[in-house]
Amino acid sequence: MIGRLPGGDRRVTAVSGFRAAGPVVRLLVLTQLAFNVGFFMVLPYLAVHLSDDLAQGSAVIGAVLGLRTVSQQGLFIVGGILSDRIGVRPVVLLGCACRVLGFLGLGLSTGLAGIAVGAVLTGFAGALFSPAVEAALARAVAPAATATDPDRPDARLDSARSARLGAFALFTAFGQLGTFLGPLIGAALLLVDFTAACLVAAALFVVIGCAQLRWLPGDPGERSHGDAGSVSGWRAALANRRFLAFAAVMSVQLVGYNQLYLLLPLQVDRAWGSAAPLSVLFAVASLLVVFGQLPVTAVVAGLRPATCLAVGLASMAAAFAVGAAGAAANLRGVAALTVLVGFILLFTVGQMIATPTARAMIPSLAGDRWLGTYYGLFASIGGLAVLPAATATGLLSDLLPTTGIGAAGPWLLMSGAFALATVPTLRGASPTTRMRAAEGMASR
Repeated sequence: MIGRLPGGDRRVTAVSGFRAAGPVVRLLVLTQLAFNVGFFMVLPYLAVHLSDDLAQGSAVIGAVLGLRTVSQQGLFIVGGILSDRIGVRPVVLLGCACRVLGFLGLGLSTGLAGIAVGAVLTGFAGALFSPAVEAALARAVAPAATATDPDRPDARLDSARSARLGAFALFTAFGQLGTFLGPLIGAALLLVDFTAACLVAAALFVVIGCAQLRWLPGDPGERSHGDAGSVSGWRAALANRRFLAFAAVMSVQLVGYNQLYLLLPLQVDRAWGSAAPLSVLFAVASLLVVFGQLPVTAVVAGLRPATCLAVGLASMAAAFAVGAAGAAANLRGVAALTVLVGFILLFTVGQMIATPTARAMIPSLAGDRWLGTYYGLFASIGGLAVLPAATATGLLSDLLPTTGIGAAGPWLLMSGAFALATVPTLRGASPTTRMRAAEGMASR
C-alpha cells in the first residue's frame, strides 16, 4: 500500500509512489492507465469516422456520442451496486468484455444500428469499471492503514485518509497519463484506418481482463449480503444526507471539467481563428497532472479535508474568472492563449487538490460499507448535473454577444458556481466539516 504522504515533500513522484504501492494498488493503477489508453485511442476519432467514413450527419453523430455518454454517466450507480452485489472482479471482467464488444462494434460496423450498440456497450463498460475499481482501491489501502494504532481511533482515521489520498492521487496521475498517450497511439493507428485503432483497443482490453482474472483478489468481503444487502446499500446511500449534500457540492467539478470541451474550444476558436491550439492546451493539462499530482497531494496531505476542498474549488473558481477576463478583453493571438494557459493551470491544480481528497472521503461518509454503491452514486450525481449545466452555458454562449462582457457571461456563471460550492466547506455546512463525526461512526 502507499503509506502516509509526507506533508510538504515535493519530491514525491508518480514513479516513487508506484514503487511504494502494494501489489493490488499497482494492479488497479495500471488498469486505470490501460483503460484510459484504450478508450482515448478510439473515442476522440469516432466523430470523424462517422462523418468522413460513414457519411453520417451532425445529428446522427451527436446522437451516437450522446448515447455513449448517457450509458456511462447515467449507469455508474448500476456498476456500483453490482460490485457490492457480486464483487469487484466479476464487474471489472464484465466491463472489459463490454469494452471489447463495444470497440468491435464501432470498428467493424458499417450500419448505424451496430455503431449505436457499440457506443452503448463502450459507455456501459465505463459505468461498470469506475465505481468497482475505486471501491477496490479504497478497500486495498484501508486495512493496513487502520491497523496502525488500534488504541488511537484518530490516528487510525488520519492514517486511512492519508493512505487513500495517496492511492487516489496515484490513480489520477496514471489515469491522466493514459488520457495523454491514448490519442497519440490512436492517431498513429489511424494512419492505417479507424478499424485498426478499434481492433488494437479491443485486444488491449482482452489483456486487461486476463490480468484482472489472474491477479485481482476475489475478496468475499467486497460483497454486501446478497439481494437484501444490495437494497440496503442503495437505501442507505439515498438516506445519507451528508453524503448526498457532499456529492451535490462536488458535482460542480464534473460540470467544470465538461466545459473544457465546450467553453474552451469556443474561446480558442474566437481568439485564434481555429481550434488548432486546443491539443497543446490539453497536453499541458495532462502533463501537469502526470508530473504534478503526487507532489501537490503531498503538499496538501496535512490539511483538513474541508480545507483541501475549499482551496481546490477556489482555484477552479479563479480559473474561470481568468477565462472571463480574457473573453471580456477580446484578446487575440498569443495574448489570448496566454490567458487560457493560465485558466488551464489554475483549473488543473484545483482538480489535483480536490479530486483525490473527495474520493478519499467517500468511505468515511459511507461508514466503510457499500463502497461500490456510494462511488457509483457519487459519479451518477455528477453526471446528471452535467446536462443542465452544459445546456445553460451553451444557451448563454448562443444568446449573449461574442465580444466584451457578453463573451464573459458563461465563464462568470461557472466561476460563480465554483465560488458557491466553496462556501459550504468554509462555513461548515457541508459534510466535510462534520467528517470526524462521520468517521467516528464508521470506526465503531
